[in-house]
Amino acid sequence: MSSAFINGITMTYDNTGGGGDAGRGRGEALLLVHGHPFDRTMWRPQQDAAPGHRVIAPDLRGYGDSQVVAGLTPLSTFARDLAGLLDHLGVRRAVLCGLSMGGQIVLEFHRLFPGRVAGLVLADTFAQGETERGRKERNARADQLLRDGMSGYAHEVLDSMVSPATVADLPEVAAHVLGMMLAAPPEGAAAALRGRAERPDYTATLPTVAVPALVVVGRDDVFTPVADAEHLHRHIPGARLAVIEGAGHLPNLERPAAFNDALAGLLAAVRQHAPGAEDMTEF
Repeated sequence: MSSAFINGITMTYDNTGGGGDAGRGRGEALLLVHGHPFDRTMWRPQQDAAPGHRVIAPDLRGYGDSQVVAGLTPLSTFARDLAGLLDHLGVRRAVLCGLSMGGQIVLEFHRLFPGRVAGLVLADTFAQGETERGRKERNARADQLLRDGMSGYAHEVLDSMVSPATVADLPEVAAHVLGMMLAAPPEGAAAALRGRAERPDYTATLPTVAVPALVVVGRDDVFTPVADAEHLHRHIPGARLAVIEGAGHLPNLERPAAFNDALAGLLAAVRQHAPGAEDMTEF
């Protein structure tokens, strides 16, 4: 684990595969963006799944070992933190892979810094803006976390975060997911929830994606079902859709081999994608 002072906070991250040369002479860096209420350890199965690429997995502000900032953290703040971390590491462009909230942060990063995006992986996420009902529910959940802590929430949602088959057949994965949720700082998680309550609709930005893109979803995801992934797939030119069987909201942990195969295909497409090319075929 490494740390850096980014945008006024201490941010922790794992940095593998690129060494001190910032990945020069290798494939584009891969930046892995975790979801809520998790941390960088959710990407352990992907740390060695991108040979030839520098792999960067940060703890977002308010999560893991990064500094906790209470209040409200909008997606734009998370995105600017990631840009600052890339600057710190000397990385100009990267493939961004985000799951759930991480996917929405990736969409915001693309909106703010499209020239820094070499490829996109959007896993178990959606582009639509927040509804009035959703806004109230997220703020109510934030109040609950601040009042009661993470335990009740973590045990309540575990069976939705991963599929029933994962709980039964891969208890170590379920335990890891539960452990991440229990360890999440309530103040940081609440701030992120309040920020997501103000989430814009990214649908109009999807047709502007001009780099290879992969949309991934667990077949049994109840939070962001396959229909949400199909919405992304329809609107992003040339995107590939990978539906992971036997997985819920966290296919990278539940079915890592299938997830990593899809990720490898995206990274191969990025290597083949000529900058400035006018046409991009589906990979």
